[in-house]
Formats: sequence, C-alpha cells, structure tokens
Amino acid sequence: MHNMPERSKKMYQILLITGIVIVAFNLRPAITSVGPLIGTIRDDVGLTNWSAGLLTSLPLIAFAIMSPIAPILGNRYTNERAMLLAMALLLIGISIRSISVVMILFVGTFFIGLGIAILNVLLPSLIKDKFPKRVGLMTSVYSTSMGIIAAIASGVSVPLASGLNLGWQFALFIWAIPAVMGIGIMLYLSKKVHTDNQADNRHIPTSNSNIWRSPLAWQIALFMGMQSFLFYVTISWLPEILHDSGVSMTTAGWLLSFTQFIGLPASFLVPVIAEKFKSQRVIVFALSLCSIGGYSGLLLGESYFILILSIILIGFALAGTFALALAFLGMRARTAKQAAQLSGMAQTLGYILAALGPIFIGYLYDLTQSWTVPILTIITVSVLVMLFGFGTGRNKFV
Repeated sequence: MHNMPERSKKMYQILLITGIVIVAFNLRPAITSVGPLIGTIRDDVGLTNWSAGLLTSLPLIAFAIMSPIAPILGNRYTNERAMLLAMALLLIGISIRSISVVMILFVGTFFIGLGIAILNVLLPSLIKDKFPKRVGLMTSVYSTSMGIIAAIASGVSVPLASGLNLGWQFALFIWAIPAVMGIGIMLYLSKKVHTDNQADNRHIPTSNSNIWRSPLAWQIALFMGMQSFLFYVTISWLPEILHDSGVSMTTAGWLLSFTQFIGLPASFLVPVIAEKFKSQRVIVFALSLCSIGGYSGLLLGESYFILILSIILIGFALAGTFALALAFLGMRARTAKQAAQLSGMAQTLGYILAALGPIFIGYLYDLTQSWTVPILTIITVSVLVMLFGFGTGRNKFV
C-alpha cells in the first residue's frame, strides 16, 4: 500500500469503511426478518411448529459448523476474497429461500447461515488487519450498523408482507439488495488486496494455531457464548414473557424491536470506551448489573414502569456485551490471523450455546408451566456472563 498514491489511498480507505458497513448490514436481517413471519410461512408451506422453529435455528447451526472453517478460507484466499464468496452464498440463499417449497426453503436458510458465518468470523480479522490502532472504533461502527438494520428488519417484515400485500416471499427477498451491494464492493476490495498484506502475513509464526489450548481464548468464547445465549433467548421468548404479564402480542412485538433500538448507543459507545482502558472489568460489571437488574424486573413485572425499565436495562446489556465480545476478538489478539482464529473459536462455541438457549428455556417453561424458573435460569446465565467477563477483561493476549 506504500506505493499507492495519496488520493487512491484515501479512496481505498473510504471504500473499505463503506464495505465494512455494508457487510454489517448483511449480518442479521436475513435472520431477524423471519421471526415475525414464522406463523405465515408455517401456514403457507404447511410446516409443523418445531420445523418452523428450524427456520431460525438452522442459521445458528450453520454458524457453528462454518465458524472454524472460515479462518482457513481467509488464510488461503485473503479475507476479502473469502468474504466475496460468503456474499455470493448469502445471495443464493436469500434468492432460493423465497420459493415456497419446503426443501428449498430449508436449503436456502442453511446457505444464508453459511454465508453469514464466514462474514461474522472474518470481519473482526479484517478490522484488526486494516485498522490495528482503531479496533474499538471500527467495531462500534459495524456493531451499530448491524443493530440498526436487525431492528428495522424485525419491524418491517409484517408491514411488507401483509400491509403492502407483497407476501412473505418478497418480504424476505428484499434483503438480497444489501447482499448485491456487498458483492460489488467486495469485488473491488478483493482486487486491491494483493499489494499490501501479503508481506506481513508471512512472518507470523504459526505456533498460535493451538488457540483451543489458551485459557483466555476459552474465557472469551464462553463470554461470547453466554452472551449469545441471552440474546437469542430474549429474541425468541421476550414477547411471550411480556404477553404473560398482560401485554398484548402486538405491543410485545414492538417492545422487542424497542429492546434492540435502545441498545444502539451502548453498542456504539462500549467498544470505544473499552479501548481507552487497560482493563475492561468495570464495563463488564456495569453491563452485567443492567442484565441482572433487567431480567429480575421481568419477575416483578407488576407495574408498567418496572416493565419498561427492565426492557431498557436488558436492551443496554445485550447490545453492550455483544459489542464488547466483538471488540475482545480484536483486542485480545496480537495479529489479524490470530483474531480470525479466536473469532472462529469463540463463534463456534457461541452459536452452539445460542442454538440451545431458546430450546432449553422453552423446555423449562413446558416443564413448569410458568416463567419463574426460566427467568431465574436467565439471571443465572447473566451472572456467568459477568464471571467470564472478569476473566476476559484483563489486559492480556491469547
């Protein structure tokens, strides 16, 4: 990159940041747009309840399978080319998922999961590689972009499908637009890649491939895993829990969207603040208190005031801990290659826990026929997030 003239260097930087934002736009909507439409899809295609549930779990299963493979692809073909391939998989998945044939619906959903998994794992590595001094800020930019579009996707699905009479197929297919934009920009970036980072990737000793033996890597992975558990449980069951406290289903759906929006400031500020300190334990403690307080409020949910306060605390905690987990992937690794391996490991473990979360909490509810035990379990997991966060928050490298 040193031989690149100043102007094209500037241009490259702008396109790179645009690329990161567009990739972030692709990381959630293909998944979060499904939830509100699941009943419609189920009735239209003739699915049972558990197989309709698979439409949201399948991508998580694909995440767990693909996450360890993604760093290998990034290493062999460069991050940009691997991400171009991921965008293509995502586009194919979104396109064929909108065909009302059960088998194709599931295949498309699985493809979406594979594509997003590669992007999920390699984005922290790309940021560590291109912005080594700005990991916190760039993580803020992409986790916030991701949060905005995920919340919008949850909100617009039903209005698009039934309000505008476009049907669920079109409401899901519309997310092909950011995928096409991503393919365009990644094509450009992957052509530019040769000159600058081939050299510095060669000198790194590959002794760090045993990342699975690093205690710190395990703490980061468990921090991320328990955090994902909370996020997907909340996305799946919060409307039901609220409905049980006497909130109408429509309001509960909007409150879920509100939970995601209210967390946006946290998802922007947390990585930026985290980068300023040697140790992140204070941040972990503050976010965990929000989490424990928020979920405890759901148990007491007598008044509307307590309910809204709980939701604000939960939204802050979920967005903040997620952004912090992403920042750790860059901050606790010395090199971009290591960041990719750490990201692969943490996301593999994370998504296995995330996929189990909603099923386990649903099972507890079936057993006890009340939300008390499930919510107590969620609070226990919040405490675990705090404990693993204390380990992860120390100023060390894997």
